[in-house]
Order: sequence, then C-alpha cells, then structure tokens
Amino acid sequence: MAISLALAAWAMAAVAPARAGNPDRYPERPIRVIVPYVAGGAADITARVVAQKMSVELGVALVVENKPGANGMIGTDMVAKAAPDGYTLLLDASGPLVVNPSLYKSTPYDPLKDLAPISQLTSYQYVLVVPRDSPIHGVDDLVREARAHPGQVTYGSAGIGSGGHLAGELLGVMTGAKLTHAPYKGNAQALTDVLGGQLTFTFDTVVTSVPHIRAGRLRGYAVSGPRRAGVLPDVPTMEELGYKDFNVTQFQGLLAPAGTDPRVIARLHDAAVKALRQPDVVHKLETEGGNDIVAGTPEAFARTLRDDLERFRALIRQTGVTAE
Repeated sequence: MAISLALAAWAMAAVAPARAGNPDRYPERPIRVIVPYVAGGAADITARVVAQKMSVELGVALVVENKPGANGMIGTDMVAKAAPDGYTLLLDASGPLVVNPSLYKSTPYDPLKDLAPISQLTSYQYVLVVPRDSPIHGVDDLVREARAHPGQVTYGSAGIGSGGHLAGELLGVMTGAKLTHAPYKGNAQALTDVLGGQLTFTFDTVVTSVPHIRAGRLRGYAVSGPRRAGVLPDVPTMEELGYKDFNVTQFQGLLAPAGTDPRVIARLHDAAVKALRQPDVVHKLETEGGNDIVAGTPEAFARTLRDDLERFRALIRQTGVTAE
C-alpha cells in the first residue's frame, strides 16, 4: 500500500511540470489575448492586428477575446488572476491600469504587482468630433453653446475615467462650461450615438474616427495630444487653439500575469516587436490609425506604468472626476 501511494505521488509530481509546460519550448498551444473592451474599439483593433502577426511568429493561434465591463476592470482582473504560464495575455489601454487605481477607492488588482509588462505597443490620442449636420462649427463654438445652455451640450465616452471622459472634463474645467457626460461600455457605442445625432460631440480615439471623418460623416475640430495626428494633419491640437497644457494621451500595451517566466516574457516581447515592425501593421496602426508605435521593452513599459499612474492621479484631482 505504501509503495502504491509513493508511486502515485511520484506520478502526480511528474505530470505537474508537463502541464505547466517548458518555457524553453513555449508556446505549445493557442494563446488567449483578453481585451477588456467591446469589439470594434481602438484596443480591439490593435489586438487583432498584432495578434495575427504574432501568431505567425510564434507558430500558434492567438485568440482575441473581448471581456468588457466595470470600466475595463473585469477583463484586466481576469488576466491578473490567471495562471502565469503565458497562455492568457492582456492587451490593455491606460484606463484600467493607470486611471482606475486613482478613480476608484480600490481595484481588484494592483497593476504594478499583479501584471508583468511585455511591451508598450502604442501611444494614442483623441479627436473632438461632431456629426456632419451639427450646428457646432469649432471648439470655441461648442464652448459658447455650453455656456449659453448649461448641461444641454452632451458628450459620450468609453466609460467613467476613460480618456474621452477625462478630455471632456478637462475642457469643462478649463472653460467653465457645464457639459453633460454619457458613459458607455466602449468607444464604439458612444461613436454610434454621435453619428446618429443623439450626442453633441465626443473625444473619440483617432483610429476609430478617421474613417468617418474622411467619409464626411463626422467633423473633427481638435486632437487631445501635444502634436497633430499624422492622419489628420489639418486638425489642430487643443493647445494650438488656445487651450494651454491640454494633453490627454494614453497607451496600449501587452501584459501577462505576474510571475510569468522571464523566458516567456522575452519570447512574447520579441514576437510583439516583430509584429509592430511589419509594414502593413505600421500602415494600419500608424498611417491609417493615428497611433504612435512604441514597441518598447518590458522595463520601459514598467516605467511608463509608474509615471502614468502619477500623471493621471494629478489629472483626476484637477478635474474632480469620481467613479460614482
């Protein structure tokens, strides 16, 4: 009996490492890439473009799964609590990682302790857009309308604390205009209601607005970053229009659960960088989409996470945004 139990214990111990996998042979099966937003938004577009190229490099499928909810925290927490084996990854944006920890009293994860940075993929900004039939003819015109009719000028965003929300709140704080915010579960839904005329305007990600601007369905009046977007060279920055120090820029990045083997992180980083250097990826994300491709190291991404936590904490204090 004792011999049988010993053999059983030995067999279980032998099987456990096999299930975990050998990092030197990684990857050996498909990889899930969790996007904590609805399909069709900026992060989803980036995830699908990059995942397809990484699949070729890694020799296994990277399957993108959308897990929206709780301002991106549901999908982010799912990965933070996943097995650190390299088979569940997170393609996330700034919101859940560096905004929510200041916006909420607590988050179910610690972005610096529970996740392992692989690479900052891109940085991106927003563009203030109105529907083509809007009577608003510029940012100053929008501000005048909001001052004349407090609360009647409405804007949508991907959710409370999203970049689009913070940009709208910053505009309100800077001008004293009372704007009414409508939070959605993703940029795509907010943009749909702007296109339909249910909302006055939105600060939408450049990548999702550009096709509508080019088709004449939207008019873009300003971008939220310190430089003009290459795909919208005729659209000025908010600062150029006189809104001094207006800067709402964010990132997209690839992460794994904390504790993931460094060899796996290095393999994924290498595949991500190679994907981002592909000419068609550059064209899709940068030339067409208005992103700045970063393709940074894990160490650089870790520094960005720490620095942006401080930057957005200051912005949230300035705007008075709360999660309620």
